[in-house]
Amino acid sequence: MSGSAWLCAACLEGFLLLDPLAEPWGSGTWPRIFVLGIGFFTLCFLMTSLGGQFSAKRLGDSPFTIRTEVMGALESRGVLRRMSDMLELLMKRMDILARLENSTDFHKGDEARFPLDRFQPAAGLMERIQAIAQNVSDIAIKVDQILRNSLMSAKMGDGRRDQCEVPRDPKYPDCAGKVEWMRARWTSDPCYAFFGVDGTECSFLIYLSEVEWFCPPLPWRNQTAATPSPPPPPRAQAAFRSDLARLLELVGTGKESLSFMKKRIRHLAQQWLRAARRLEQKLKGRQRDQKHILVHIGFLTEESGDVFSPRVLKGGPLGEMVQWADILAALFLLGHSLRVTVSLKELQRCRVRVIDTFGTEPAYNHEEYATLRGFRTNWGYWNLHPSQFMTMFPHTPDNSFMGFVSEELNKTERQLIKSNKVGSMAVVYGKEASIWKPQGKERFLAILNKYMEIHGTVYYETQRPPEVPAFVKNHGLLPQHEFQQLLRKAKLFIGFGFPYEGPAPLEAIANGCVFLQARFNPPHSSLNHEFFRGKPTSREVSSQHPYAEDFIGKPHVWTVDYNNSEEFEAAIKAIMRTQVEPYLPYEYTCEGMLERIHAYIQHQDFCTTTSPPPPPRAKSPAMQSPPSVLALSPNATHLVWSPSASRDPRAWPPVDSLQVWVSETRHACTETCRRHGLVCEPTFFRFLNKKEVFLQLSITCDSTEYEMNHLYPAVAENVHECYLQKEPLLFSCAGHNSKYRRLCPCRDYREGQVALCRDCV
Repeated sequence: MSGSAWLCAACLEGFLLLDPLAEPWGSGTWPRIFVLGIGFFTLCFLMTSLGGQFSAKRLGDSPFTIRTEVMGALESRGVLRRMSDMLELLMKRMDILARLENSTDFHKGDEARFPLDRFQPAAGLMERIQAIAQNVSDIAIKVDQILRNSLMSAKMGDGRRDQCEVPRDPKYPDCAGKVEWMRARWTSDPCYAFFGVDGTECSFLIYLSEVEWFCPPLPWRNQTAATPSPPPPPRAQAAFRSDLARLLELVGTGKESLSFMKKRIRHLAQQWLRAARRLEQKLKGRQRDQKHILVHIGFLTEESGDVFSPRVLKGGPLGEMVQWADILAALFLLGHSLRVTVSLKELQRCRVRVIDTFGTEPAYNHEEYATLRGFRTNWGYWNLHPSQFMTMFPHTPDNSFMGFVSEELNKTERQLIKSNKVGSMAVVYGKEASIWKPQGKERFLAILNKYMEIHGTVYYETQRPPEVPAFVKNHGLLPQHEFQQLLRKAKLFIGFGFPYEGPAPLEAIANGCVFLQARFNPPHSSLNHEFFRGKPTSREVSSQHPYAEDFIGKPHVWTVDYNNSEEFEAAIKAIMRTQVEPYLPYEYTCEGMLERIHAYIQHQDFCTTTSPPPPPRAKSPAMQSPPSVLALSPNATHLVWSPSASRDPRAWPPVDSLQVWVSETRHACTETCRRHGLVCEPTFFRFLNKKEVFLQLSITCDSTEYEMNHLYPAVAENVHECYLQKEPLLFSCAGHNSKYRRLCPCRDYREGQVALCRDCV
């Protein structure tokens, strides 16, 4: 039961839906979260598996639950009934409008006075409201039954259930805090009652020790335990698949978005199959548990409005569909059991992974902290483990990098590209006319036009978009294969600063183009740019595509100041003289994505917690405390894993990849690790969060405090104050402050696969 109870969605039967944090390419706003499910839900990657993989970890408000805050049993039932009554009243009013629409008298009026399209959605909306009202009514009945049964059970239980004391065990430091939370909010979700929580201390401790893991088991529960549970049956093993036909059936039909995704899967089928064979040989028959995975593509549901499908053929966003098609192909070929849904009616209780385009940092994810410190936005504060958010690019190591794939070229195709390249041809990144609007573009487009023939792929129906200059050859919106052919001829692919971080630049570079983009000075962030305002990240974006800038760079990627005409023109001249080969980072190949998802499925586990291993034994009984699991490096610049410390072979990433560095002020751990050729690894923070580590690094601490702060562990050097992290969910590679130098956990990484350490596969 561990971990699965936290979601508490079984009691709600899929009524409420998690709204993940993805955004259409080229759109400027994100969809809002509607707690009752009326709204534009976007992408949700929901996984359930044997063995507790892909689960939420922490006890807290579930994103699937109705937030009734602190209410008693009667109040909870009353709220649900009042909601049902309100929805029923709304449904009746919508019925009146629907009848009004169909009446003959209505149509006799002036259309300018009574526009017919104002009431066209009434019937569909009424059906949704009716379904929601029924769901709320059903929930109210179930809450009533569960709470009544739990209260009856409490009265019949033995007296010991009211006589429990909160244990003080250093192995369970969060126990007391979680009991406090349960006292205040155990009625906020009917699932707690379902697992026997009835408001008594004993029921809290039983839940927190047997369903969750925050408290030690109660001795009297162990002594009176029934017969031991039978050993679990052997798990089915995953076997690589060699045919994608069944996957195409699973994806389904009836939507342009699904058709696009199936075309992409067919187009890349041979590359996927070759990549699967290579990875199968690399793993050498290693056993892999088969997972049961529910993939819910929330942005295609009728309940969300499915705003994507009608725009597929009109220049609308394709980035999300590209990523979803690649995720489905990778999971299927790895041999896991899949079920694909695009309807809320099919969405039942499951364990969660969120496909999150731009990322969610821990400071925004922790509800209490985000509320107290001003990090709360319309998205985030779900109290998930930060690694459960999966991004399109490796923005922050706090989240998991899911990615997508770009098409690989064979030797023949690479040779054809080399012979057919037109050195004076440029293609503009941007399918929507609005991207060409902002002032200032005419200046650098005029400079580019002096040296190159400029091509565009801007969508239009009848007339050429007036935003596109006359000297640009606009092809209109092109099918994907024709767009690929255009890129294979072009020398340059140029971005206007928007859309941010899409897949197209990687496709252009893979087809032998140089990508030219604008440098942002100052960097764009939620503090100075409307696009990022309200998003659950404090990340500063220095260019249109930071991944291309940081992980690829010259000669394939040039980042310049577009406001500096001389710098821009010099870059164009240099690019025309530069010869580049098609290039695709390994992590964006089919094999790279298969390798990454395989590692996540086999190793990431959010159902169980791992305690730091015991330190090496002290050599002398006179020592006040045992030595740390960390040791000073030979050159005394940082800490590494102690050769004498034990290693848990199940730990992932392996602990011997850990290095501990101290940041400069104003530097996040992400930047600190990168400066040493490493990446920040948030799972290693637990080894740093100790007073002894400051001493090992020769840091003077006149005082040491435990507090909730996403920058801790850290030291305020001017006053010799050291701080340790009180809340593990706030361990974060992101964030900096001029006051602190942070302790940063870093690790090595595989060449071309930044998400995995060298020994992580």
